[in-house]
Amino acid sequence: MTSSKTALLSVLSNTFIVISKLFVGVITGSVAVLSEAIHSSLDLVASLIAFFSVRMSGRSADENHPYGHGKIENISGTIETLLIFVAGIWIIYECVQKIINPTPINFPYLGILVMFVGAIINYLVSRKVGKAAEENHSVAMKSNALHLLTDVYTSLGVGFSLLLVSITGWELLDPIIGIMLAMYIMREAHKLMRESFPPLLDASLTDEEMDQILNVIHQYREQFIEIHDFRTRRSGPQEYVDFHMVVPSSMNIEKAHRLCDDIEHSITALFKRAQVLIHVEPEQERTTK
Repeated sequence: MTSSKTALLSVLSNTFIVISKLFVGVITGSVAVLSEAIHSSLDLVASLIAFFSVRMSGRSADENHPYGHGKIENISGTIETLLIFVAGIWIIYECVQKIINPTPINFPYLGILVMFVGAIINYLVSRKVGKAAEENHSVAMKSNALHLLTDVYTSLGVGFSLLLVSITGWELLDPIIGIMLAMYIMREAHKLMRESFPPLLDASLTDEEMDQILNVIHQYREQFIEIHDFRTRRSGPQEYVDFHMVVPSSMNIEKAHRLCDDIEHSITALFKRAQVLIHVEPEQERTTK
């Protein structure tokens, strides 16, 4: 299944879940269920953003965007995390209001049913979206999969809290569980923000990724003298790598070109979408600088 079709599946499943949770939340009067409906609504928005960003980021480079459109995914991932923070604050506010002014929960087993059904659907869809994210190195799809997975956990949490309320009659559990879930999703949003936002500032790849690339380059150590000005960055699903490579002055252009091709192919064997730029310098030029 392509990234676009997977993202569309996420949109359709979230639409069904949001409608179900809103309907049941109004009937039961459970602030935890309504909080979950808002959480799922943001998942729906996230799925829509992921759907359109994946389609747009996949466009080829053009005259106005010579480096492609990959950062659209990073922008969408950042927007999604901000939406989660807003949802977390809103959920906490509503839970505090219910603690101050408690109201009874009606038909708790209806809420339990919709929570568990929603959790099962989102778990299955999140696995498909996560697999597509890994295959396509898509930040937007990865963030969408995370949204769906957090929805699984929060739905199960709300379902069990409603079960406890129905058994014990402790209705205060409803807003308390809601606050705990809000704190959890805000924590997950913070993690996602740390991944999606730095590429907008052209931050380097992770230390582990750079070490992998340098290890590949050093496999050809006997054919060049040194490298310098090594730089990396990420844009959506693509990695960009560039560096200067000093070669013996006796090396002809054809051999230097072949060496660059070999290094590039080895790097792209690890990072399928990497764009590699190597600037070759002769040894004599390097020593006279």
